[in-house]
Amino acid sequence: MIEVNRKGEVWVFAEQHNGRLEDTPLELMSKARRLADTLGVELAAAVLGDKVKGLAAKLIQHGADKVYLVEHPLLGHYQTNSYAKVMYDLIHKYEPQIVLYGATITGRDLAPRIASAAKAGLTADCTDLQIGDHTTVKDKKLHKNLLFQIRPAFGGNIVATIINLDRWPQMATVREGVMPMPEPDAARKGKVIEETVKLAKQDLPLQLLAEHKRAKKVDLKAARIIVAGGAGVGSKDNFRLIWDLANCLGGAPAATRAAVDLGFIDHDHQVGQTGTTVRPSLYIAVGISGAIQHQAGMSQSQKIVAVNNDPDAPIFQVAHYKILGDLNVVVPLMIKTIREKGL
Repeated sequence: MIEVNRKGEVWVFAEQHNGRLEDTPLELMSKARRLADTLGVELAAAVLGDKVKGLAAKLIQHGADKVYLVEHPLLGHYQTNSYAKVMYDLIHKYEPQIVLYGATITGRDLAPRIASAAKAGLTADCTDLQIGDHTTVKDKKLHKNLLFQIRPAFGGNIVATIINLDRWPQMATVREGVMPMPEPDAARKGKVIEETVKLAKQDLPLQLLAEHKRAKKVDLKAARIIVAGGAGVGSKDNFRLIWDLANCLGGAPAATRAAVDLGFIDHDHQVGQTGTTVRPSLYIAVGISGAIQHQAGMSQSQKIVAVNNDPDAPIFQVAHYKILGDLNVVVPLMIKTIREKGL
């Protein structure tokens, strides 16, 4: 177990692949910066890989005071054993009080292994993080400046706040897209700390022969306009209305998990707790009831238009504009008007 160090830094695991930083650690820098400032400590990023020194400057520009850099040929491709060993050794040496990971495929694989080695807690899929105080019920002891790890629980029906009193570092994975990416500041200065590591081939139980990645069909996080359909659209054929409306607006088609599970569209287009979190300028929800799991992924949109024939649909509680009616009538009228007006 790592010692509790209340002066310890706040860390972000800077996930990279093939020398390119993922968006999630950069998004995390905005929240981690606020956490570090609240605690009065430094913010650091840990980046592992081969020939990745050039990434340090970008991390500093996005808010890091320090970058712990570990380069080794055997870290060129991610493997759980090698990355967990290096990260644990860094954590043991520098004793950060908070370590954050993106809730990506890599983050969800790596963070539990490190938590197990450090005998520390880990909260998965957080949607918010705060610093606060907690008084234990049994002994009335006040614990100051804890990390409040906030995430949906029980299928998204409640929001739970989880704390870690005495087994540090406090660690969490954070969902992609829930934190706004900070603007880079080219004038920021920071310190790069290069660490050496001893790795042998036996530390990597797998031999990587080839790597194949499929690019996502749509980048929902970058879309300014999103038109999303739910199970209420009715069928895959009827889902063509969602595509048509999105196309005439220059937007991206999206869907709820229910629509994806029904085969209306593939998972790359899913918005919500188990999909992508988005914050477009305009979000049009068609035939979507608005369960909390879906709202978790789109409620921060600047303008929300909801089309539904149920006046009690939860989506109307977060919508700025509400259209009560049959989507099979409303959506074709919207498409016709947009095309006629040249909007």
